[in-house]
Amino acid sequence: MSGLLTDLYELTMAAGYFEAGIASRTATFELSVRSLPKQRNFVLAAGLAQAVEYLQGLRFSREEIAYLRGLPQFARVSSRFFDMLGDFRFTGDVFAVPEGTPLFAGEPMMTIRAPLIEAQVPETYLLSALTFQTLIASKAARVVHAGGGRDIVEFGTRRAHTPEAGVLGARAAFIGGCVGTSNALAGYRYGIPVFGTAAHSWVMAFPNESESFRQLQKLLGAHTVQLIDTFDTIEGARKAAALGRPLWGVRLDSGDLASLAKQVRAILDQAGLRDARIMATSDLDEFKIHDILAAGAPVDVFGVGTELATSGDAPAMGAVYKLVEMDMGGIKRYTAKRSQGKMSTPGAKQVFRLADHDVLARSGECCGGGAEALLRPVILAGELVEPLPTLVDARKRAAECLAKLPPALRSLEVVEPFRVEHSAELIALTEQTSRNMP
Repeated sequence: MSGLLTDLYELTMAAGYFEAGIASRTATFELSVRSLPKQRNFVLAAGLAQAVEYLQGLRFSREEIAYLRGLPQFARVSSRFFDMLGDFRFTGDVFAVPEGTPLFAGEPMMTIRAPLIEAQVPETYLLSALTFQTLIASKAARVVHAGGGRDIVEFGTRRAHTPEAGVLGARAAFIGGCVGTSNALAGYRYGIPVFGTAAHSWVMAFPNESESFRQLQKLLGAHTVQLIDTFDTIEGARKAAALGRPLWGVRLDSGDLASLAKQVRAILDQAGLRDARIMATSDLDEFKIHDILAAGAPVDVFGVGTELATSGDAPAMGAVYKLVEMDMGGIKRYTAKRSQGKMSTPGAKQVFRLADHDVLARSGECCGGGAEALLRPVILAGELVEPLPTLVDARKRAAECLAKLPPALRSLEVVEPFRVEHSAELIALTEQTSRNMP
């Protein structure tokens, strides 16, 4: 995990902390959801596994240190700083909400408590790793909800912003409820079920459509999904039906999907293929899926690509990484930002979840009424506390947590925000910190 995979100012600040003699002071930073993306009533936390992998593997190679030495911004930095980088390791603590946990505006997703320099350098990577997968998992949850129990497959790697984003997007989409992905590496790396058979190029590579169907069936047997809209969808359905079994189903990738699905279903049923499934693709999102099903279309599976892999309608999230307290030789100094529209809240915190609202409290507070404390210890003194939950566990948690949310919050429309209260102690600390600010 390259130490250079960060913004330059993280490293110049690190050098400044070192030169000022405060690099080893314990600092607490929080990575929080400042505001929800548009058309979202919640976000679904994801990406923790990659954040942990980064923190435990963060290093500066000799070549990277030599590169930094040569930058004009570091011309006045002592050699001792670069020697320190050679031994750099993350030795701090991490508290985080488990993957698959719904969160709301103003709530921390992760807390880092470590020597100041160790807590500062990871900011860029952590924001990127957590916000990207959280965006995709949140979008997936919406698409899965719109599917009303139909299977949703993630098909978006070819439209993702990088190939690796496609892999991580598939991982996040699985947490959000998708049953699988088209990405073979995601299947290999994370054990996600993989789907996919052939493209239009397969059909066009053979002398005629029927021959392409025969060859695919010969190759894939019971896993065969015939793509039937290369030329004429209805005629393609008849040709696929004429071949009979083995056949998993057919895929529709263009045209009026609702109308075509009804006609294709009739053709398959008349051929005795009532168990053959219909998969629909073609630039789908949660709203199109909702409309297709509202029209009574007999679609069994939806493949969603571009809009899911890029979180097309909300491709960014207002997450922030803020210093909330410092240990000054055994005395805590609480910090907060007061910029207009960008205010932060001081002190390390805990999020307590109850049935109808959350409580944002100071770390160490207790909350009765059967509340669940969401931020849990993940790394202590640089070491993993226990193995992280599996991806399947994260997916299961997401489904269980989403089912407990008020139904309105799971709708596709923006509704009244979930109530997040501040505890009396946190309010008092905020007011005290504000009075003490210069």
